[in-house]
Amino acid sequence: MSDVLALVEARLRTALGEPDARAAVTFLGTDRIEVLRFHDGDVVRYATLGMSAQPMTDPTAVIADPLRGPRAELLLSVRAGRADAPPLSTLDRSLRPLAVLAASPQVEGLVVAPGASLDTGEPLWPGAPFTSVLVAESGGLVEDLELDEPMDPVRFLPLLPMTPNEAAWKRVQGAEALQEKWLRNGTDLRDPMRSGVPLG
Repeated sequence: MSDVLALVEARLRTALGEPDARAAVTFLGTDRIEVLRFHDGDVVRYATLGMSAQPMTDPTAVIADPLRGPRAELLLSVRAGRADAPPLSTLDRSLRPLAVLAASPQVEGLVVAPGASLDTGEPLWPGAPFTSVLVAESGGLVEDLELDEPMDPVRFLPLLPMTPNEAAWKRVQGAEALQEKWLRNGTDLRDPMRSGVPLG
């Protein structure tokens, strides 16, 4: 487990640089989840570390395979350089909701995959217009990390914040339709204060 996490952290550092802060959260009955913070110009990125220590298991499986199964970490990017953006201390309050999402495979038996919606149950940070996220495809910002057979690769899954209206619309229309709406409207998904996309 620790070997996997060491490789994951090395991949994050290679892709995103040195983290300038990190915090650890432990939930009852789960392994520790860390959240690392990286700066890239006016964008701050948060990456979980610990979710990939164990493969995600189908909750209907009779016996959990300790080696085989999808592995992932979560990435959240927020544009923090704007004058009207929340201060970094406020954005950092997203650490706990991110850790909760990263622990959900252990706690709830979820298999987190692209196209899924994850509900944080609270604003991503105080005053945020987002209470859920859409899980996007891996391979963009941080390349997948291949592990020794028979282990699956670790995928670094970007999280795209959704307003409650967008989340409700996505449940009916699907993830692809929502992403097309964002694309057609030129939505800046890293804008921490953005309003919801028109859904008419």
